[in-house]
Amino acid sequence: MDSVLRAHTRIGQRALLLSTAAVPLTGWVVHAVALHKQLAASRRDPLTGVLRRDAYTARARRLLARQGSETALVMVDADHFKAVNDTMGHAAGDAVLAAFGARLTAWAGPRAAVGRLGGDEFAVVLELPATRREQCLAQLLRMLHTPVVLDDGRTVDVAASVGVATADVIGSGDLAVLQRAADAALYDGKHSGRAVTATAAHAQVPSVNGRRVGRPGTAVWGRAA
Repeated sequence: MDSVLRAHTRIGQRALLLSTAAVPLTGWVVHAVALHKQLAASRRDPLTGVLRRDAYTARARRLLARQGSETALVMVDADHFKAVNDTMGHAAGDAVLAAFGARLTAWAGPRAAVGRLGGDEFAVVLELPATRREQCLAQLLRMLHTPVVLDDGRTVDVAASVGVATADVIGSGDLAVLQRAADAALYDGKHSGRAVTATAAHAQVPSVNGRRVGRPGTAVWGRAA
């Protein structure tokens, strides 16, 4: 009986040691998961849910480095956004931006880089095969021109200008080159309701920090908006 009791005691002691050791380990796991969530949240714009500019840039460059010549950079500007803020209030403007972020994310899919560059301007880097390019861009325009319904039931008519630069047409997979070309193409078709695809000439437009010279903000402190 004593030997049985001693055996049970040893088993109980081992179980206690294992459970005690697991407590700090579990605590570290919980801490690591919480830290990962905090870091992930810090990479995203809190209003729109898309990547902040720095995080978008890093992911976009990785995608461009490993994807083929059919990778595209899509620039999006909300049209008449100031009028929404002025006439319907900033809460309505925020709702429009949040809707644009959600729509771009849904359109681009989980393997893309979707970022907010600032204000009402977004950028997406994704694989966009030439055989599906026209169809996909038409779908994007339909999504971006769908009215936004506010929490109070009011409806906001929205529109966007879109510029597209593809590595196969521009002849470069460099993020700054593609962004400059897409930005120039966007402003060629501003308020036209269509997506303008950049040509090689668009990539030669003078720029400040990779943005078309003359666009709002590029003259301020020599930095792009």
